[in-house]
Amino acid sequence: MKENCLERMERIDSKRKIADFMIKEKQDYEFKKKYARIRAIEFANECDARGLNYHVSVGGLDSITLFLFLKSIGIDAPGITVSSLEDMSIQKVHRALGLCRLKSAVRNVDENGTEHRWSKPQIIQEFGFPVLSKEIATKIETLANPTEKNKTVRHAIVTGETGAYGGYQKNSRMKMSQKWLNKFGGYANEEEGTDYDTPNFKVSSKCCYYLKEKPCDDWAKEHHSVPYLGLMASEGGRRAKSLRINGCNYFGKSTIRSAPFAIFDRDSLLRLTLEMDEKWKNGWKEEFYRKGIREGYLKPGFDMPESIIPEIYGSIEKDENGKLYTTKAQRTGCSMCGFGIHLEKRPHRFDQLKERSPKEWEYWMYKCCTDEETGEKYGWARVLDYIGVEYEEEN
Repeated sequence: MKENCLERMERIDSKRKIADFMIKEKQDYEFKKKYARIRAIEFANECDARGLNYHVSVGGLDSITLFLFLKSIGIDAPGITVSSLEDMSIQKVHRALGLCRLKSAVRNVDENGTEHRWSKPQIIQEFGFPVLSKEIATKIETLANPTEKNKTVRHAIVTGETGAYGGYQKNSRMKMSQKWLNKFGGYANEEEGTDYDTPNFKVSSKCCYYLKEKPCDDWAKEHHSVPYLGLMASEGGRRAKSLRINGCNYFGKSTIRSAPFAIFDRDSLLRLTLEMDEKWKNGWKEEFYRKGIREGYLKPGFDMPESIIPEIYGSIEKDENGKLYTTKAQRTGCSMCGFGIHLEKRPHRFDQLKERSPKEWEYWMYKCCTDEETGEKYGWARVLDYIGVEYEEEN
């Protein structure tokens, strides 16, 4: 009989692995930096032994820091990015670093053989808004699209009761929090005998897949390459448990990856960022410029950024407890992404977008979608109203 998830966790001794990993997370900065160096070199050596190439998947500040950290320890890994999704200040750093800039996934190929790629508005219109978190959005999307195959999962999302694979748990973490069940659980009312609300907009996590994950996966397959990722378990979310069980380097049947910063916290990451920034200012900037001119991806006179810290983050300073933080954005992503918006203090990302780019803000807040029933244009304002997040109103 196929083992359930609880049996599997016991077989791989997950509790001990998590406890051991969390001890490493509590170590000081110098330990973490040395540990990251050891794991990164170990991954590169194992890839060489297996005949695999390796690369860095680059987005915001964490992975920019990772790309340069690998360079600092002698690992020449190319960087790939779907740069067009990022803020212009991040795009400028990506260009200066010579990253391979990918396009979004192909949506369809027309009769003339022309490729048409997914755009942000198309994904939101067809699948839904990326809101709350990737895990919660996936659960809401599952409830909204019932099939016989996902029946057990849908029941677990609403009640916490799992089937055989989940070990017949009665109060599992599969259950969505009551707060969001009240708002989004209405899709299952008839089947579960509940009385939850249903939103007047769709929710999905598919934007990440079509805009970032699939393009990077396709590139990796084409180049027989596996990634270094700037993930940290301290960020929580769906990846934290996996990182703590599987460690920094993972060689699985279908997944191979390295997360050298897995034991870092935000303070450690920003401390390393400052070290890499010093290297940039003291020689790397000129080195990357000359390389860009030589290889043709930069034109003479390109305005190289003075810092590897994109302007959207502001500067790195210390708080009253001596911990480092960025004075502007703490996290970045697509300008239309709402993951984590309900946890942010004002001014949050949409407030800041209005200040940076009022026209773009107006589009995403009020015009990016068309209501399929009324034909009305709407956007994130409708979503934020529904989940109780305040925002700057139209002037």
